Amino acid sequence: MKYFIVLLFIFFIGQHSFAQTHKEQIAAFRQNYKDDFLKDPRSPLKQDDLQFLRFYDADSIYRVTAKAELLTNQSTFIIPTFSGAGSQYVRYAQLSFKLKGKPMQLTIYKSIALSQNPAFSNYLFLPFTNATNGSETYGGGRYIDLTTKDIKNGSIVIDFNKAYNPYCAFSSGYSCPKPPDENRIDMAVEAGEKNFGKGH
Repeated sequence: MKYFIVLLFIFFIGQHSFAQTHKEQIAAFRQNYKDDFLKDPRSPLKQDDLQFLRFYDADSIYRVTAKAELLTNQSTFIIPTFSGAGSQYVRYAQLSFKLKGKPMQLTIYKSIALSQNPAFSNYLFLPFTNATNGSETYGGGRYIDLTTKDIKNGSIVIDFNKAYNPYCAFSSGYSCPKPPDENRIDMAVEAGEKNFGKGH
């Protein structure tokens, strides 16, 4: 019995340690996210605007491991932007995972333009919409950034706590890709960035 209690104690300590570590990771990610606004000359936000960025509390339930099926012989297609233009992408991988016990599928895309730039050749794009859009989160959906190196042994970790708003959520005049219909999640993903707290 004593041995069982010790094991149980170690389990709970391990769970708490992971939760703390994950929260720290998300806190660091969000600080870098804020810092990047001040480094980008095209940024829609200035120092005084950063106080209006809002996020859900970090929640490890929204960090999932997905099966990643690489897609081959895919034709390029246009993902339209909110401004009416569009950019060329190719479907790179199909993701299958469970979120809160429900099976989900999303597609990761690769930008044709960015893939020709050595600095961004590994960049992958995961835009999505969900049931929080237009109420708690930006109506146009949110994005998650990944790289080809994140796919290991046919799997990839998707952390919705890292979902962020496109520049269009903060100001007009930007060309932001619309998440394709196939990347609609039919449930509330209460993780990542919320609506901007300042009107524009």
